[in-house]
Amino acid sequence: MSTIPGATGPMRPDVQDTGAAHRKQGARGSLRRIRSSPAHHHEILLFLAPAVVYLSVRSFGLVVLTLLSAANDQSVSGNLYSWDAQWYLEIATNGYDGVDPSMVDGFGNRSSETPLAFFPGYPLLIRLFTVIPGLGPPGAAITATLVAGVICAYGLARLGRRISGSHGTGLLFVALFAAAPMSVVLLMPYTEAVFCALSVWALVGVLERRWLLAGLCCAAAGLVRPTAAALIAVVGLAALIAVVRRREARRSPLPWLAMLLAPSGMLAYLGWVAARTGDLNGYFELQQRGWSSAFDGGLTTLRFALETLSTDKSVLETFTVWIVLAAVVLMVLCVRHRLPWPLVLFALLVLVLDLGSDGLMYSKVRLMLPAFPLLLPVALGLSNRRTTTAVATTALLVCFGTWFGAYSLTAWPYAM
Repeated sequence: MSTIPGATGPMRPDVQDTGAAHRKQGARGSLRRIRSSPAHHHEILLFLAPAVVYLSVRSFGLVVLTLLSAANDQSVSGNLYSWDAQWYLEIATNGYDGVDPSMVDGFGNRSSETPLAFFPGYPLLIRLFTVIPGLGPPGAAITATLVAGVICAYGLARLGRRISGSHGTGLLFVALFAAAPMSVVLLMPYTEAVFCALSVWALVGVLERRWLLAGLCCAAAGLVRPTAAALIAVVGLAALIAVVRRREARRSPLPWLAMLLAPSGMLAYLGWVAARTGDLNGYFELQQRGWSSAFDGGLTTLRFALETLSTDKSVLETFTVWIVLAAVVLMVLCVRHRLPWPLVLFALLVLVLDLGSDGLMYSKVRLMLPAFPLLLPVALGLSNRRTTTAVATTALLVCFGTWFGAYSLTAWPYAM
């Protein structure tokens, strides 16, 4: 064996080991540099950004709610677990047949059918989260709401990035949603956070042709609230269009599966209520009888708006009407910006279902929260402005939205 440098022949074992060690150390050093590189840190920040933005805005909302609760001699926890939150907690804890008999409908009445007005998806989710050690139903409900809100934030960021090609637009979209008027319910045991999370990912599934995702999310949304009718229409129509347009190509069964899955959750619950009440229209009769909620084409909403803007009304009533009018304007802007039709149709149908029904007028703003595509034109507009302008405008919108929700919950007796 040659040991002279430069000579041919195999290298000494100790030299081989030293070279291998150097190569390993070099590889490890390169890996460390990759992991600690600015690009890697940037990717981590981008991944965490939707959750950070959403939770930051909602934390600010909790501070505002705390201040207004104190100003009105109320407890924060009492406000967070008020109104429909009590129904969902009772159903989650005791089932439909075990709800406290003292709980009544909007007219102060109660029958064995009254709890059936509340869909089962959210109570089931609360029960699922109670398996976490130390979480009773109240804590499980808040945890479920916050987790759903974060999941929704990632869906919104993805939609905003897909529409604009910009991460900044997606994050603005998240901030605007987290601070929308009546976003206070995103801190409460209410269905909005869960429904919006399922809706946004169903719409992502539609736009990205992930039909199984769209169908499953839509089916789950149908177990959460009746507004799922808007989502069912969009997912079903998009899947049908996909089938028709590809009639010459090899057909995939997934659009067909999405069409079958989309209405399954809602039909299952409405069918169960029909069997319980002995009336095929049982759920809607229950809503009309207990909460005076029925579709009237928007006549009641129009009368409320005209009366509010022409007579001496409260601050909340006046702002409610102006927010409704702003939503209509944003609907027009969605069309003018040529947003993808599934987003536009979903927002339109949510507005129609909300503004076209009678019932409690003060809840109109809360019921518009799932129409989140309406905020996309605002996010797109702000992303094209100077950073200082975008930040200042977003901050003002955040302050107004959080104040409106906290004021509604603490100072106004009928907002929810």
